[in-house]
Amino acid sequence: MDSNTATSNRIPLGGEFLILDNNQDIFIPEELTTEQHMMRTACRDFVEQLGERIHELDEQAKMMEEAGELGLVGAHIPEKFGGMEMDKNTVTAILEELGRAGGSFDTTFAAHTGIGMLPILYFASEEIKMKYLPDLSAGIKKAAYCLTEPGSGSDALGAKSTAEYDAASDTYKISGQKIWISNAGFADVFIVFAQVSGENTPDSKTGFTGFVVDADAEGIRLGEEEHKLGIKGSSTRQVFFENVVVPGKQLLGEIGRGHIIAFNILNIGRFKLGNMTLGGMKRLITTGVKYANERHQFKVPISSFGAIQYKIAQQHVLTFALESAVYRVSNLMKIKNQEFIDQGLTFEMALLESAEEYAIECAIIKVFGSEALDYAVDELVQIHGGYGFSEEYPAARAYRDARINRIYEGTNEINRLLSVKMLMKRVMKGELKMTDAAWAVQKELTKLPSFTQDTKPLAAEKTAVSNFKKMALLTAGAAVKYQMDGKLDLANNQQIMMNLADILIQTFIAESVLLRIVKLKERNDVQYELKECALKVLLHDTQDVIAKLSRDSLASFASGDEKRIMLMGIQRFSNYPPQNVVELRTQIAAHAIEKNMYGLLD
Repeated sequence: MDSNTATSNRIPLGGEFLILDNNQDIFIPEELTTEQHMMRTACRDFVEQLGERIHELDEQAKMMEEAGELGLVGAHIPEKFGGMEMDKNTVTAILEELGRAGGSFDTTFAAHTGIGMLPILYFASEEIKMKYLPDLSAGIKKAAYCLTEPGSGSDALGAKSTAEYDAASDTYKISGQKIWISNAGFADVFIVFAQVSGENTPDSKTGFTGFVVDADAEGIRLGEEEHKLGIKGSSTRQVFFENVVVPGKQLLGEIGRGHIIAFNILNIGRFKLGNMTLGGMKRLITTGVKYANERHQFKVPISSFGAIQYKIAQQHVLTFALESAVYRVSNLMKIKNQEFIDQGLTFEMALLESAEEYAIECAIIKVFGSEALDYAVDELVQIHGGYGFSEEYPAARAYRDARINRIYEGTNEINRLLSVKMLMKRVMKGELKMTDAAWAVQKELTKLPSFTQDTKPLAAEKTAVSNFKKMALLTAGAAVKYQMDGKLDLANNQQIMMNLADILIQTFIAESVLLRIVKLKERNDVQYELKECALKVLLHDTQDVIAKLSRDSLASFASGDEKRIMLMGIQRFSNYPPQNVVELRTQIAAHAIEKNMYGLLD
């Protein structure tokens, strides 16, 4: 058994983290193998040699070819289709390092390797896979994903583009308009979604469907490059289709089942986005620390000021937290992928199914990663002061580039709503025993609390995370009960849904860090004490966030004694001892300032 494999007999199901104890074994980045570290180093060297080219529009296609020559583009593609067929943790390490490149190249790379290539890998016929994937894996051809339209963004199924079927020639004639298409300016292949219509369609089916379309097909016209707030070096254009003839064999999946393609592709796309923001955050922190050490005010470096140290420390805490969650989910998908292969699924279908299994966790990674990056880059500008507002310094461009992450791959609002809906769906289907867990929390409130203190290492931290789950179960369980009683229309109360999503996110992130710290203590990690500081700061802050979200939700729909008892329960479960976060943050910042770079190295 290698170091990338969990030792438990059964790994958690997607969303099951909420009802399990804190004794799970997770994979942590400190366990990456020598070979994986070598791959990371190669990727970092690649990003460094790209230099300022990463921000230049005219260089994007060429850089993709260079990445292809190194095997980075096809790292996740089976060997028979021209890829490297690397395991999930190795691909995750690669994406983290490529995330250091920054907004424009990251967008180009992610759009090609994710939403551009994966629909073909997952849903095309063997013939079409062999036709396109080898060149796409090598970076010789580039792909773009045409889903969004002027009238349909988050409501993807509302697309108006049409694909009229002609039975005589077994072709589809696509017409319509797509907007915000990344890589459109140099793409050789488009993944296009349209509403199939016409007489005698295969199996008499119609509806929302995906196709593989050659970019040089007659009838395709591109709009001008969009003038965007950020990621200006990436290509973003409108694509117009006017009676574009597409052979029937280039249909993806089944007619009328395009939503299956779109939604499943977005699962892994969301994970990859959060994964790449991790590398970006580490790079930006190093940039900020170096500037703070070089910039002097009142005859001392500004890194000596407590206000600056707070910013540096908080950037580290969020980055460490994201990293813990990213590699946790990566390994879950890796193990689940192997389980599916052992059951007889192909490599590509196993990838698809493992991402679907952890769709909730993928949404969490996307939301937390994009918002953590926004915090990091906002404070980078602040650390630079007036120079942060100047285009002559890197902070301004980084600030603009980061903002898109909260919008694409599904807005963070959509991802929050989806995470709760997916969780509830699994509960209703009986896949997750959340009702029993929520009822157990309710019964606990009728008993006197235990005043016995466990003095074992990390006992207070383990109790805190368990209590976060209890607050989550108490709040979500009450919301579901009130809905079943007809007193709450939960599905249409987005403010409560958003609160529940944030509780879910905060709980998963906190537990990921705790489980990592437990493992680091067992490994006698050289930076254990410093990383434990990050855990304590995170739990100190997270407790207040979850408690407030829970109180806000319960106060909005509960009433009477039931409301009073549940609010008392929230207070009861908010008992993590106050931490000296000033000192803890000072320790984290001091180490980074001394090293002149991101300090919580793996």
